Amino acid sequence: MHLRGLSTRRRIRVTAVACATLVAGLLSAPAADARPAPEPPLTTMSIKSPPGGANVRVLIFHGSAAAGDESPVVNAGIEAIERIGLSGPADQRFEVEATDDASVFTSETRLGGYNAVVFLTGGGDVLDPEQEAGLEAYMEAGGGFVGVHDAARAEPYSDWFTGLIGARPAASSPTAVQRATVEVGDRRHPATGELPLEWKRPDLWPNWVKNPSGEVHTVARVRESTYQPGASANGADHPVSWCRDYDGGRSFYTGMGGTVSSYDETDFRTHLRGALLWTSRLVQADCKATITGNYKAERLTPANQPGQNDQIGEPHGLVTAPDGRVLYIGRGGADSSRPVITDWNNPDVGKGKGQIHVYDPATKKVTLAGELTVFGNKGGGDELVKVEEGLLGIELDPRFEQNGWVYLHYTPHSGVNRDTRMAERRVSRFTLDLATNRLDLGSEKVLLKWPVQVHSCCHAGGGLAWDSKGNLYIATGDNNSSGFSGGYSGNNPQPNFKGVSFADARRTAGNTHNLNGKILRIHPEPDGTYTLPAGNLFTGRETDEGGGKTRGEIYVMGVRNPARIFVDRTTDVLYAGWVGPDAGEPSPVWGPAKYDTFAVITQASNRGWPYCMGNKQPYRDRNLPDPSQPLGWYDCDHPKNESPNNDGLVNLPPVTGNNIWYSPQGGAPDYPRDANGIPSYRQDQATYRLPWLKGGGQAAMNGPVYRYDAAGTSTAKWPAYWDGKWFVGDFYDADQPRNAVVMDPRTQGSGGLPVHSESLKRIVPVGNDGIKNLMDWKFGPDGALYVLDYGRGFFTSDAKSALWRVTYKGGGPTPAADRLARGAQ
Repeated sequence: MHLRGLSTRRRIRVTAVACATLVAGLLSAPAADARPAPEPPLTTMSIKSPPGGANVRVLIFHGSAAAGDESPVVNAGIEAIERIGLSGPADQRFEVEATDDASVFTSETRLGGYNAVVFLTGGGDVLDPEQEAGLEAYMEAGGGFVGVHDAARAEPYSDWFTGLIGARPAASSPTAVQRATVEVGDRRHPATGELPLEWKRPDLWPNWVKNPSGEVHTVARVRESTYQPGASANGADHPVSWCRDYDGGRSFYTGMGGTVSSYDETDFRTHLRGALLWTSRLVQADCKATITGNYKAERLTPANQPGQNDQIGEPHGLVTAPDGRVLYIGRGGADSSRPVITDWNNPDVGKGKGQIHVYDPATKKVTLAGELTVFGNKGGGDELVKVEEGLLGIELDPRFEQNGWVYLHYTPHSGVNRDTRMAERRVSRFTLDLATNRLDLGSEKVLLKWPVQVHSCCHAGGGLAWDSKGNLYIATGDNNSSGFSGGYSGNNPQPNFKGVSFADARRTAGNTHNLNGKILRIHPEPDGTYTLPAGNLFTGRETDEGGGKTRGEIYVMGVRNPARIFVDRTTDVLYAGWVGPDAGEPSPVWGPAKYDTFAVITQASNRGWPYCMGNKQPYRDRNLPDPSQPLGWYDCDHPKNESPNNDGLVNLPPVTGNNIWYSPQGGAPDYPRDANGIPSYRQDQATYRLPWLKGGGQAAMNGPVYRYDAAGTSTAKWPAYWDGKWFVGDFYDADQPRNAVVMDPRTQGSGGLPVHSESLKRIVPVGNDGIKNLMDWKFGPDGALYVLDYGRGFFTSDAKSALWRVTYKGGGPTPAADRLARGAQ
């Protein structure tokens, strides 16, 4: 029922504050945790904890500091909430009362009878100090609060109310109704779980004086690229609805609902309904999951002892065992005190130790499990000196707890031909003694091996991953230099060493008969051999163009340096990231700048390199006799490998667009295209479709998809909010990505962009004393995130090289089950 007309009193607080100070108060953004401690107390109210009862009642307060008729928006809001209260399952219905009489906040009998309070106020100084103290006492008793749109303008002098709301609107927020896209990132909260991933709707969109992200739990953001946010825009992270457990109670705020028509929208009423169900204690929800103070990052490994690699090698990859042990590898770069041999006349050129360490959480100790003698220690220098080979990848057998089998992807030093500067890459299976954490080097069974040129560097790949069917995915790099093509396509056929090209990626990644620059998929057998699963890109028996020109192990071709891959065994979808070439800016002559890339791969495909990158943006062909002169643009839909170094098919599978790409200029650069579909590649014409990321120095490090274990008892596990989110990151930690993204299952396999992104930089901490150089990251069986920090040098380990663990300490959903208004749900 409505309690309208009980009071039309509009109080004017006596104050000596000048108009300029009033404006400053409206725009200021005190810390959300700040709470005044008035002496003496302004109220002695004693409200039953928790307020309300099983006969759930919601109070709508619509008092305003402005005189005049009641706002049509307020009327629409009251009517909508009344309809919400009468709808849905019987055990989720509630009564609604509305008033503009602020004296309700000084009546413990009345206020204590409401499960939640909704502010539909038009803003301004609507409560006197005693009334605000009553609202504060109500929240301390476990009450619920919902603020809608202009409620963020209420009580402009109150630090406590700023914390309750979460943020204050900027004075220069847009004043026109605009249609925009809301990214609904929380797929579990009752206020957002049933909404579209991308929710397109008209409204008034406030900007915030201070962005509340990290201090509140944001459930939805508005995408600024879809409307005109004005001069006070918040950027790629523009929260619009959020919640938090505040001062003993529960607070939910939405910046939407600024128009009468909002309350006629089914989706907006669904949004409000979920907020009301949580704040009135009818359902539980997690409003802690993205509050950065709820996470703890702890370094697990100390620095190596001088001259030793007793704790960690040159970090290159990790895997977690079912019992919680973490196995991590060192590529092969030596301790800085050890010599580096670069002379090809020396039999020990590039010789290094690829190390496997085991961290045992039970003892919190590290064991050096074993060392492989690898080719991977030539130090730094240019691309004709340094090397990125070595121990590149690690995975555990699906039955590791029974058999102790460990799979390693590496380049043995014994396989190097110093004359031709060719080497052998292999994937082998070893056995780990589960009692001692020692690797039996004599147990090696070589599953797969193939040749790689090691005259030039870089981009060796290395990732390994299993799907639920026992298929092993092997990420192999395209070990070619782009320095002979100006940092663009890496398609110069001319340079070679003893007949083997080292600058033509069409010989490798773009070649259907070469295992480099690929993601392979095989099915290992118990005897150390492998079979080929159905559904790879080729069978190896194609008769096209005379036959014998494909390899059946290839699942994905056209990738440059997939150092990190991940298979979500819930869906068997493959996630991968790879490093691009070196061009710092786009060229209308040659094509796109360097793009680092992430892709959701749902089936066997060609991802484009070295013909196309990003969303099927082509490079320019070059060929003999003069590779410096451009020929035609590659056709991404009908690519052809016409390199003289190609021994595979000429006609290649069509290119599939990728989901995330970024350059030094920004995220997902796109350009106008001519009648033939060729982008202009003019930087002044670029559109950046993913404004939340940027490159510069960049090295994509793909991460996991988190899967929440509801039955798990770990107190360290990340909350269910992150379930299904894909973690993408970069080796570097400045403007580069370190984000969790939400994909649309309907479009992800064909190159659809992420629909939502959540920054992780304050959860997986950046900076010199944090995880500055992210090398690998995986979730363990305890639900904690394990991260390798490479260190602060290259081709070695140093005092900052470390294994880290990031845990959650925010607790479970609220309210507690025994405080639900109508019992556990």
